[in-house]
Amino acid sequence: MQRLLAFIERDLRKFVRNPIVVGVSILMPIIYLVILGNSFQGELKNLPLVVVDRDNGPSARRVMELLRVVESGARTVTITVMADEGAAMTALREGECKAVLVIPSGFSRSVERNTVVELGIFLDNAETISAATLQAAVTRAVTQLKSGRVAVREERGRVLLRDVEIYRKIDYDQTLIPGVVIMAIFLGAMMTGAFNIVMDKFLGVDESYLLTPLTKMDMVVGLVVSGLLITTTLAVIVLVLGSLISGIYLWRMLTVPSAFYVLAVITLSTLGLQGLMFVIMGRINHPRIVGVLGGFLNVIFFFPSGAIYPVESFPSWLKAFALVNPESYSVHALRALFFKGAGLEAVKGDIVFLAGFAVCTIVAGIFAFKRTL
Repeated sequence: MQRLLAFIERDLRKFVRNPIVVGVSILMPIIYLVILGNSFQGELKNLPLVVVDRDNGPSARRVMELLRVVESGARTVTITVMADEGAAMTALREGECKAVLVIPSGFSRSVERNTVVELGIFLDNAETISAATLQAAVTRAVTQLKSGRVAVREERGRVLLRDVEIYRKIDYDQTLIPGVVIMAIFLGAMMTGAFNIVMDKFLGVDESYLLTPLTKMDMVVGLVVSGLLITTTLAVIVLVLGSLISGIYLWRMLTVPSAFYVLAVITLSTLGLQGLMFVIMGRINHPRIVGVLGGFLNVIFFFPSGAIYPVESFPSWLKAFALVNPESYSVHALRALFFKGAGLEAVKGDIVFLAGFAVCTIVAGIFAFKRTL
């Protein structure tokens, strides 16, 4: 019994003497609650809707009032009014809004005459959940519009909402492909690069490095490049398999330039995460800590990236984090390239951010890496 108690005491002491594991074990469930609880809030909110009013009549103003009620009440939409339909469609294709509602000229006159009248809503169906939510919210608003006259026949005096999806039909499982690719990149970055240094320290192999002329830059850059080759290969395999499983053929959808941009996004995302892992794990000496940090970091970066739930519906503090989250830019760029046929103009901001993030993290990783026992 005494030997058993001694063994238990030894194991407890090992746990208590590792403050990182203790701290993460306590904080991880709380952070899971905060991140996941705010990343999946049920009904979507604050989805950007652009309204183009070409009528400017009383019924058009009534439609705007009903939409403002939705904006201030359920807060499903955030409304922006634009006069130029062409500019509104450009904003939709560049991802600045999720839908464009067009109130046609003569709308108020048709409503007063109790004739069937249509409103057109153009939807960014690259995000199927956002598109369906916006369509339902606008439909509920416009069906409350009343003309104030009695229709001669039941089918007259109705306001119809005609939805137009601006991209090819996309199923929900297909919209998850960018997120799946980014998760593959994250897992590859976790299991290569800095993780090899942690294992070398744990096994005592790193002591042999001190007998060589290798500098910190040689070791960090060398492991980053090897991790880049492995992780990029894994990400491309996951992309191909994911597209086959979900029933789409990306090689038919991508042009040569857009395929190059996809590879650039994957490469820069990998470099940035590889560098980040060196910053975080450069001084860790036990693989147990890596395992604990893996799930912790995945929740922090993946779920607020917009891969599953639109960033627009996040609370303000989580939106602010999404602005510095590299995976948000990776998901946005891949979604635009895969499903929207976007070119460099639509993703250049994402590429610039990912490139800057990669340079900063790799440089920081070189300084953070410890080339001593």
